[in-house]
Amino acid sequence: MEYRRFENTLVIRMDRGEEICGTLAAICEKEDVELAEVSALGAVDRAEMAIYDVPSKTFFRKTFEGPMEIGSLVGSVTRKDGKPYLHLHGVVCDSELAAHGGHIASMRISATCEMIVRIFPGEVGRRMDEAIGLNVFEFNP
Repeated sequence: MEYRRFENTLVIRMDRGEEICGTLAAICEKEDVELAEVSALGAVDRAEMAIYDVPSKTFFRKTFEGPMEIGSLVGSVTRKDGKPYLHLHGVVCDSELAAHGGHIASMRISATCEMIVRIFPGEVGRRMDEAIGLNVFEFNP
C-alpha cells in the first residue's frame, strides 16, 4: 500500500494480497480521519459481502472467490468508540460478468485497488439504533 495526502484528500493504492477494510482503517487511524467519503475500484479474488435483514436484525453473508472486478465501492468513515468506523458497500462482477453487491465485510486485492478518500471538517459519530439494530450516524452538537 502506498498513499499520498493532498489537503483534504487521500489517494491510496492498495496492492495484491491486502485486505481493503483493514488497510483503510489503518490509514484512517494514522491520518486521524474523523469523517470522510470513500470511492474505489480495482480487482479482488475474494469478497465477503452481506445484506442486512431488518426484521431479524441479522446480516446474511456470502463469500465470493475467483477473479472479480470492483465495479463500484462507496462508503463513509466516521468514528465509534474512538476508532475509525467504516461503512462500505460495493459491487463486484465475476468472470461471467455477473454482478454481486452489498455491504462489504472484507475484500482481498488480487491486482490493485485505487481509492480516493475525501475528508470533511468536523466529526460524526455512531450510535446503536435498537429499533433497527444498526449503528447509525450520531450528530454531535
